[in-house]
Amino acid sequence: MKRNYFWAIIFVLATSLLITGCGKDKPTTNNSAAVPKTGGNLNISLNADPPKLDPTFSTALIERQVFSSLFDKLLDLNPDGTFLPQLAVSWTISEDQKTYTFKLREGVKFHDGTDFNADAVKFTFDRNLDKSSPRLSELNEVDKFSVVDPYTIKIELKKPFSPFLSVLTDRAGMILSPAAVKQYGEDFLNHPVGTGPFVFKERVKGDHIVLVKNENYWQKGLPKVDSLTYKVITDTNIAFMNLKSGQIDITNKFPEKEVTGVKNDPKISVINELTYAYQGIYLNVSKPPFDKKELRQAVDLLIDRDAIVKVLLNDIGAPAHSPFAPGQFAYGDSDKYQKPDLQKAKDLLTKAGMPDGFSFTLTISTSPANQQLGQMIQGMLKPAGIDVKLEKIEFGQLLEKLDKHNFEAVQNGWSGRPDPDQNIYRFVSTGQVNNYSVYSNKKVDELLNAARTESAIAKRKALYDDTMRILNDEIPEIFLYHEANLMGFSKEVKGFTYVPDGLIRTATLSK
Repeated sequence: MKRNYFWAIIFVLATSLLITGCGKDKPTTNNSAAVPKTGGNLNISLNADPPKLDPTFSTALIERQVFSSLFDKLLDLNPDGTFLPQLAVSWTISEDQKTYTFKLREGVKFHDGTDFNADAVKFTFDRNLDKSSPRLSELNEVDKFSVVDPYTIKIELKKPFSPFLSVLTDRAGMILSPAAVKQYGEDFLNHPVGTGPFVFKERVKGDHIVLVKNENYWQKGLPKVDSLTYKVITDTNIAFMNLKSGQIDITNKFPEKEVTGVKNDPKISVINELTYAYQGIYLNVSKPPFDKKELRQAVDLLIDRDAIVKVLLNDIGAPAHSPFAPGQFAYGDSDKYQKPDLQKAKDLLTKAGMPDGFSFTLTISTSPANQQLGQMIQGMLKPAGIDVKLEKIEFGQLLEKLDKHNFEAVQNGWSGRPDPDQNIYRFVSTGQVNNYSVYSNKKVDELLNAARTESAIAKRKALYDDTMRILNDEIPEIFLYHEANLMGFSKEVKGFTYVPDGLIRTATLSK
């Protein structure tokens, strides 16, 4: 049996998680020599309203910010990308890389007072494998779960699956209270119960979520504050003003144009780090107009990523033509994009039988930044005769459109994960839950499945390169830019440590 330490080291070397930031003045921790006070409330602004407070059925990045306070996972990530024991204290991997055995933490209680144990882990994983769960695509290599004893669980895979430990550092590894799930059923999303540092108290949709201190948290001395209030403020500029005035202590999205201005601000600090995340446009290839490859290629070719990064992001972020960010081992030439070429785009339109252009609807969320992005894309495509009609809807409705494939084009992003597989497989493999574009290519399926079972990093990189050569030709999704984590903090907030997944871990925070 191979110990977990070996695999943690391999993972770090493979993903190169010591990512270079986008700016020069970007603290990765927020501490001071002064002894912070404990107790009180922290106000954290969120740039969108979390649709579902249920990790099994969650599909939105913003939900993960709240989950990080409500739910513990089997494993977490250290700032350097190594795996950190959380509800699993240790693990071993069989020689054939198909059997994982986890020793679980004892003496942990769920918020409802019931015991955390191996039965709870199995219950959660069985639920995650429901055919309607987005977690199914993350765990579809799992063959079976076995409860060895009350605090040991064995997970057997159908075949080697390189990203498996990485998967368990996110929603698939969050353990739910079986008693609460049975009590509330589908309404668990309004009554979430985990083992995390904070307990759900109340929610007013579109306005706020309140969590209170878990008095029985297994990490002694944590959490340090009595409560958290997540306030929904979709306009980052308004959130920034609230941060300046002291109404907000932390904002999960900081306006790019304000970064330079607060460099020497005595009250505000900014986290500015490039992430695994990206923004893009899903094109529905199952119906007109984007069932024609040449039209997809023309739209992709006309978008000026450099202009988007400069104007929309104030040069914070990086242009993208792949789902692999700098710092991931799969990153490479596939991320380079061709500069806009109007004549070539017109030639593609002619080849598609639409020399005078065409019209399509681009669905975007209602945030000011997304509306500005939509308007920029409108302007970039207009010279070729492509008329972009913007449909502006709430984020939850946008996700519903994606799930039902009821769209022509949708602008949406992915928060990114440490392992490259998690940034590509579910989005382009045939029949996967997040394959919003309804794309299917047998060769792509073969390449990505091979990458999942291959442990040699150089071979996995070659497989992803081959995959991207196909995707950059067929364009089921247009990749726009890699995001930076821009989070604003009151300098009164202490105890924050940056981890590249961009989550605000609240247990150690105080002010």
